[in-house]
Order: sequence, then structure tokens, then C-alpha cells
Amino acid sequence: MQKKDIDTRQQKKELRREISRLRKAHTDEEIHRMSLAVKEQVLGLMEYQRAETLYAYMDYKHEVKTRDLIRCAWAQGKKVAVPKVLGQEMRFFYITSFEADLEEGSFGIQEPKEDAPAGDEDALLLMPGVVFDLQRHRVGYGGGFYDRFLEQHPGLTTVALAFEFQVREEVPFEEFDIRPAKVVTERRILT
Repeated sequence: MQKKDIDTRQQKKELRREISRLRKAHTDEEIHRMSLAVKEQVLGLMEYQRAETLYAYMDYKHEVKTRDLIRCAWAQGKKVAVPKVLGQEMRFFYITSFEADLEEGSFGIQEPKEDAPAGDEDALLLMPGVVFDLQRHRVGYGGGFYDRFLEQHPGLTTVALAFEFQVREEVPFEEFDIRPAKVVTERRILT
């Protein structure tokens, strides 16, 4: 491994620790309030309004909350799918109910049952991340699940959800890291 790769990985690791501390420092109420503001930004996006299917993540440990957004999508007649980790890959499955279609999954994150595989290649995919920069480079959690999934599904429109404290002027990135088309925070939309 080259020194540059080691430095990049170390920088990402440090950023993950820093953002984890910042997320923990916010109360549940603050996270919920900021998540509602992110939701309103997403609802105004043309990409969201045109999408018939929404691929969303199930939030975990003070990420931008997605349940209110999923409820809006259902109310508007959109199909919704959420991810399940299967070994080293991630696949999406449709859900129509939080109570009936989700179970405890990998890393303690709620995941869908494997009843209804999603196959829409023109869906809007909402993705999480640890930290983003102004050019939409993304530092994820280190598993590479979204990068591998998006390599196999290049037709999906991608929008990352983040809080303003997760945005930096620039972050370390590697060539294989896939940038979302937009990053939406409670205050702005990066394109």
C-alpha cells in the first residue's frame, strides 16, 4: 500500500471519529428538527417530485432521519425500498410498512425482510454518509456498500442527506468513491 493511500485512510478514520462526536453532541430533538428541515429540502427537489420509486436508508445513531420522508413518499403513491446487507453486498427491498416489513439487521440497523426485491433502475436513491465536501466527495462508513451498489446500478439518481456540521470545504477521497449528484442539508443543496 502506498503512503498516499495510508494517509487518505487515516484522514477518513479521523473524520469519522470527529463527526461521530458531533452527532452524539446533538440531542434527539435537535436531530429531529434538523431532519425535518432536510426533508423539506428533499420534497422540493425536482428529482424527488419526478421519482416513482425512492430508495432510502434507515437512519441510525443520529443520521438524518428518513422515516418522515418515507411516509411522505408513501402518501404520494411512491414505492419505497430500503437496503439490506447480505455478506459484502447491499440489496434493496420494497417496504410498505415499518412495523410489518422491517427487522433488526446488520450493525443494529433496521433492515427489510427479503420478501420483495426492488429492481427499479430509474429510482431516486437517498444515501447517508459521514462527511461531505463542497464538491460532493463523500466519506462513508468504510464498508464500500454504496460504492459497490452504485457501480452496478449507474442509472440511479443519487442524493446524499447530511447535516450542515457534516460538510467540510474538502475531504479526502479515492478514485473509486462515487459522488452523489446532490448533497442536501438543512440549510442548502450542494450540486
